[in-house]
Amino acid sequence: MSPTLEQLGIDRLSIEQRIALAQEILDSVVADQPTPCLSDAKRQELKRRLAEHAANPHDVVPWEQIEAEAVARFGK
Repeated sequence: MSPTLEQLGIDRLSIEQRIALAQEILDSVVADQPTPCLSDAKRQELKRRLAEHAANPHDVVPWEQIEAEAVARFGK
């Protein structure tokens, strides 16, 4: 049986500490996952997108513009 929050003392941590711990746990799980293999279709799509970007490097939208439009549309 897995240890409980009380047994580990996690219930005595502050909310911020519990959130930070949860993030560390999730990061460790992600780090231990094997890198998934790309299908041929996905690999070709990535190559196509990279080639399109190389051909038109200035045809981009800055993150700040995307964020501002999202905030204006959906609020914070």
